Amino acid sequence: MAVGLWAMLKTNRGTIGGFFLAGREMAWWPMGASLFASNIGSSHFVGLAGTGAASGIAVAAFESHSSLILLVLGWFFVPIYIKAGVVTMPEYLKKRFGGNRLQVYLSVLSLFICVALRISADIFSGAIFIKLALGLDLYLAIFILLAITAVYTTTGGLASVIYTDTLQAGIMLLGSFILTGFAFVEVGGYESFTEKYMNAVPSVTEGDNLTISPRCYTPQADSFHIFRDAVTGDIPWPGTVFGMTITAVWFWCADQVIVQRCLAGKDMSHVKAACILCGYLKLLPLFFMVMPGMISRILYTDMVACVVPSECVKHCGVDIGCTNYAYPTMVLELMPAGLRGLMLSVMVASLMSNLTSIFNSASTLFTIDLYAKVRKRASEKELLIAGRLFVIILIVLSILWVPLIEVSQGGQLIHYTEAISSYLGPPIAAVFLLAIFCKRVNEQGAFWGLMVGLVMGLIRMIAEFAYGTGTCLAPTDCPEIICGVHYLYFAVILFCVSAVVALGISFLTKPIPDVNLYRLCWALRNSEEERIDLDADEKRPEETEDSAPEGERGIYMRTYDLFCGLQNTGPKLTKEEEEALKKKLADTSEKPLWKTIVDVNAIALLAVAVFYYAYFA
Repeated sequence: MAVGLWAMLKTNRGTIGGFFLAGREMAWWPMGASLFASNIGSSHFVGLAGTGAASGIAVAAFESHSSLILLVLGWFFVPIYIKAGVVTMPEYLKKRFGGNRLQVYLSVLSLFICVALRISADIFSGAIFIKLALGLDLYLAIFILLAITAVYTTTGGLASVIYTDTLQAGIMLLGSFILTGFAFVEVGGYESFTEKYMNAVPSVTEGDNLTISPRCYTPQADSFHIFRDAVTGDIPWPGTVFGMTITAVWFWCADQVIVQRCLAGKDMSHVKAACILCGYLKLLPLFFMVMPGMISRILYTDMVACVVPSECVKHCGVDIGCTNYAYPTMVLELMPAGLRGLMLSVMVASLMSNLTSIFNSASTLFTIDLYAKVRKRASEKELLIAGRLFVIILIVLSILWVPLIEVSQGGQLIHYTEAISSYLGPPIAAVFLLAIFCKRVNEQGAFWGLMVGLVMGLIRMIAEFAYGTGTCLAPTDCPEIICGVHYLYFAVILFCVSAVVALGISFLTKPIPDVNLYRLCWALRNSEEERIDLDADEKRPEETEDSAPEGERGIYMRTYDLFCGLQNTGPKLTKEEEEALKKKLADTSEKPLWKTIVDVNAIALLAVAVFYYAYFA
């Protein structure tokens, strides 16, 4: 709270650029920490540890893949977004393709993903922790958390979100590092850990009149391999190589929550350095989350690896399994008092850092891509108030969604979040990649590529919700033709179909003239010529002066303005100063020395990632 309030009073929140992009004044280290903290939420601690306990280290690839994709973000995507002068991803699609339907579609879908996937999974996993640790009622815990988080997001804007994220990333890394140390000491070191994990079989394997196959409770032979069999593997290697990469391109390069942090950087070298820092941090979840989850299975085998439904209900109140409780149980059983409190604050910090990021980005999407469409003559002040009120609506929707997650908590949380990403993300990844690297793609192609992808993804997603995904004990009744393909393979199919439809329709229809594409795609990124925007006819009207001078406003109104960042932030800029500011916001130049330094560091990160995969493959 203190850091959030400090950032709120220190920074300029009275303009769209100040509130939503932190005035483009961010250095690389808080930006890199914020990228990491916005991505790693409490659902990662609970989900990665749970799936690690159930099936070994392969799940870590969902995280380590980001190291490569973050470099693609910093070197290829962000320069285009900055040159285009956009604040949101739907806004980029509108500039690149024209028309309104792409912008509105992507805004609505992104807001749906925020509620259905991100906020609900995070709240649910954070609540598991708080319920276990403090014995609080689930909904009371959720309400307190959301209330605190909303205060500094609603008032502070992106700058306060980034500074609080940085603090929380530090607490998260410190706390999980200490827990990993305790866990390995308890289990007797790495060699002993690999041996004991393979023998961690629950003592009760029969009951409830069920014939349970040994493969349901015996650790898999390939538990310590990241690349697994292409047909029988639970996370097959072609899915790891291609499917995960596609969903990572959507998440890291075309998702509002992530890209918004990069758009706040001081210059391109800071943005690239932030991506490298986050890339290194993304190699840590294997050691800080997945392996502790596996150690939890060794230490509390009967609970974490339970397989008989009545036994699982006895241990954690859920008949499908207790793997989601692997990490919280270890925190509460292994850590001494004091450190236990630190780890609880780690979980709350990771939950809150994720929620603040999502709330800020969702309010940006709503304000700039939806509200400003309906209220074309809205003043900047009205847009800022609308963005803040929308956060409150989002919180109410999120609380209402929690019961759905409680019901569908079966199985493993990380597979739930990754599967939904695989059904909704690939068409967006395809369209953004084509938008940037293929100037021939036009609005009709992009729109129908997204629509075909959406229909295919929804058919699979709704079928899985209707039939359930099944467990080791009870396979699902979902038709083989719809659910028979692993979700990572489905992501590859979905990506290819969306790309083919987008390209096919684009080549059958008229291309967009170059004069509308200067600095919006890779081939024309360095052109100096004047661009004629496809949305030029829809510019917002000029801001009018506020009628009441500062001195004549009452003390309550002035306090309200200060709290919401609506105070006048200085004299009105002249035309020349405005042009200079605009130029600064669209500048992607780098100093030669720093450019070389970040390039060398990027190669070093790739070398580390290659070693990581070669060792654990």
